Amino acid sequence: MPQTKTSVTAQSIAVLLVVWSLANSVSADDWPEWRGQGRLGVWNETGIVDTLPEQLKVSWRRPINSGYSSPVVADGRIFITDWQEDPESRTVDGRERLLALDEETGEALWSHEWDTSYRMLMFSYAVGPRATPTVDGNRVYVVGATGRLLCLHTDTGAVIWEKDYVAEYGTSVPIWGVSSSPLVDGDNLIALVGGEPDALVMAFNKETGAEIWRAIPVTSEMGYAQPVIYEAGGVRQLIVWHPTALTSLDPATGETYWNQPWEVQSSITVATPTMSGNYLLVSQFYRGSMMMRLNTDRPAATILWQGTGRDSLPDQTDGLHAMITTPVIIDDYIYGVGSYGELRGLDARTGERLWMSEDMTPQARWGGAYLVEHGERYFVHNDDGDLIIAQFTPTGYVEHSRTNLIQPTSSAGFGPRRRFDRVVSWSHPAYANKHVVQRNDREIIRASLDASDY
Repeated sequence: MPQTKTSVTAQSIAVLLVVWSLANSVSADDWPEWRGQGRLGVWNETGIVDTLPEQLKVSWRRPINSGYSSPVVADGRIFITDWQEDPESRTVDGRERLLALDEETGEALWSHEWDTSYRMLMFSYAVGPRATPTVDGNRVYVVGATGRLLCLHTDTGAVIWEKDYVAEYGTSVPIWGVSSSPLVDGDNLIALVGGEPDALVMAFNKETGAEIWRAIPVTSEMGYAQPVIYEAGGVRQLIVWHPTALTSLDPATGETYWNQPWEVQSSITVATPTMSGNYLLVSQFYRGSMMMRLNTDRPAATILWQGTGRDSLPDQTDGLHAMITTPVIIDDYIYGVGSYGELRGLDARTGERLWMSEDMTPQARWGGAYLVEHGERYFVHNDDGDLIIAQFTPTGYVEHSRTNLIQPTSSAGFGPRRRFDRVVSWSHPAYANKHVVQRNDREIIRASLDASDY
């Protein structure tokens, strides 16, 4: 029986839907920005190992230079930034670089370098870019430690447009370097710029670099947090945590929805703001955590509770004083790593500490880990370069398996009273296409987490 025009059309639509579904599933397996798609720290792939082997199968290793920035994975490419000091330099001069690698082989596809100087950064941390690249379609956006924003073509590395935060917007480079990754939202690229006097946050046209809006007066250092967009109160809210407040903006216009003042000592806004349901949490090293309750019917928020501890020492605090680790919220519970590496569980409704564990992460000042949700469990990368599969429960920490992923090579730097002479792994790994990609100051590696490989 001959096919009718209607049946052919229906079949065509079905085929298109299948192709669309496959294309989107491939895209969803990538890790194109800080903490993965949407900056949520969630990995959704199936077919992943239940238990970590004693030794991971490393697909490839490639030498790179130093840096704190995380790798990202998009459309068969891996992007990473690093830095090479000029050996003749007396003022920590050198070149920052964006490197594009073939995801399957690690082969270098292209690189782009630019001159810079780290003379304004704290010396012990002057080892490379901090901000993770952001990939959107055929564009990759990258920010150097001294405030150079570049938009490059992913195929060739050709520079499409660039900005110099210091020269163009009067930015004062913070002591630990510009660390915030640009965020793509529709046609805009949103960046923490620190432009004086009124451009702490700016939106640029992502294709041309033209300014779209600017927001928030600059009254201190720009801080180190990552902007993130959450939907709450019936709208999309751009959440910006900066050294004087937690602020919600309309991402399309930069107009303020709400603003909660909160001073952050030394401008150390590092952990990414975390949302779950109507909870919105931020946590700092010196003053602990602040939990906001988001309104459900309009873009507004009120303080649910605020930490009271004034000292970061673990035996003098009951709450959570996060430094590097972005906490997670599961139902009515918070799990996070405090100021000296202690893992804690808290009641999200009150901030009350429920338990503490020293098993997951080394117990040392600035201790931290990166937590990524995978179904009912979490993949954890700690300071020692270990990869861990674990669960967090209201009654305690449950570790299922661990293995070493990469050698820690970065210095933990200097503290106010003494030097913390340990080496750490302070870059967030990328999880994509059944593999984990991680870097240190010497190499970048890709290792399989595909269950069929073990």
